[in-house]
Amino acid sequence: MSTISKGAALRIALAAKVLEGVDPRAFTIKLAEKIGLPITEDKLATMTVAEVKLILTGEESIEPEQDTASIKLAVRYLWGDNGDDSDVPKPEPYVEGELPDSLRVAVASNTADNLDGHFGSALRFLVYQVGKNAIKLIDVRPTLIADEAEDKNVARSELINDCQIVYVQSIGGPAAAKVVRAGVHPVKIPTATPAREAIVRLQAVIDAPPPWLAKIMGVEARSLAQFAIEEEEA
Repeated sequence: MSTISKGAALRIALAAKVLEGVDPRAFTIKLAEKIGLPITEDKLATMTVAEVKLILTGEESIEPEQDTASIKLAVRYLWGDNGDDSDVPKPEPYVEGELPDSLRVAVASNTADNLDGHFGSALRFLVYQVGKNAIKLIDVRPTLIADEAEDKNVARSELINDCQIVYVQSIGGPAAAKVVRAGVHPVKIPTATPAREAIVRLQAVIDAPPPWLAKIMGVEARSLAQFAIEEEEA
């Protein structure tokens, strides 16, 4: 088995390129010591700014002087950001209240308009307003500013705290608890998928929501409503 995937090697090369004076081979060795072999894209996506800074400036540093902005950019490359956001969709104009009885849904995304991000490392959140008859992408929120916070999961939760639901590929238990405390319901879809496919599936059940969605919407679940009708008839 290869000790490093092709995709991971490309990410490390891009990251090392923005770190002045850093030898890519030495940087790769330090990363391997941190995350273990084999080095994969998923492992690199877990790296934080603080961890990379420690690799660069720690007791066994490979480059003692790096500005914070360069380190942050290097981390974005390790996460899979290739610096080209031309494929990221543009938000549509939206006026509050334009879609009555709608939901606001965030989608953790790394590429284009896909649901393909882990909560703690996604490059951005795509924010959709979802009504019974319409879906609008109303915002694209980069997560870089949240990663400057002491607790990035709290900061990421606050970034989407106007949403009722967040779709992610994965999320850890502690992070999920922080999301819930922010008033957002996390939904995991492990397989990467176009964001709108997930949103359309959600839209299809707004009229007859399952119990978890009914609670979010503040309405009675259809499965429970039938029992209320039967009770009235009794």
